Amino acid sequence: MKKRNILVVIGGISRDSLNKKFFNAIKGLAPEELSFEEFDISTLPYFSQDIENDPPDAVIEWKDRIREADGILFVTPEYNRSFPGVLKNSIDWGSRPYGESVWDKKPAAVTGASPSGVGTFGAQHHLRQCLAYLNLFVMGQPELYFNSNKGLDEKGELKGEKPRELITEFWERFVEFLDRVSTQSPLASHKTPSEGASRNQH
Repeated sequence: MKKRNILVVIGGISRDSLNKKFFNAIKGLAPEELSFEEFDISTLPYFSQDIENDPPDAVIEWKDRIREADGILFVTPEYNRSFPGVLKNSIDWGSRPYGESVWDKKPAAVTGASPSGVGTFGAQHHLRQCLAYLNLFVMGQPELYFNSNKGLDEKGELKGEKPRELITEFWERFVEFLDRVSTQSPLASHKTPSEGASRNQH
């Protein structure tokens, strides 16, 4: 059994972040093949081209973690039908300087929790647009939009069997996806204009 090191990127940085609780609730259902490493994206400065070629230590460590990961799991809240600015900032740092993106060809999955009935649907789809441009391979199915009001109890633990079934399937399919991407690497040979990043000036 091959171990997969998964970098977990949680878009909620507040002390009582719902999405931190959500990830803590679901990681116990993950297969043994997956090991998780989290990174606190609140430690990253605002992206600026003024410092992209001589970044602070937090940015260097962030990029190293991305490079070393076998896969990425994005866990995002939804703010105003999109994902948080702090998450976008972390993505931008990984994509620059131009032509040196560390996101290129990384397999990834996206999920997120919200008290809303749509469970971060808007945020996840907006996030997928950015990740597709940066040439990450993002798992399409199953989608996991989690309604925390129905799925988590007061202690932040999963309620009922149905959420467990959905999350177990999500993890199993993610492992299958990671295996498929690793064995079909020739599909990754086409290079986008990004090499993971835009030439746009900031």
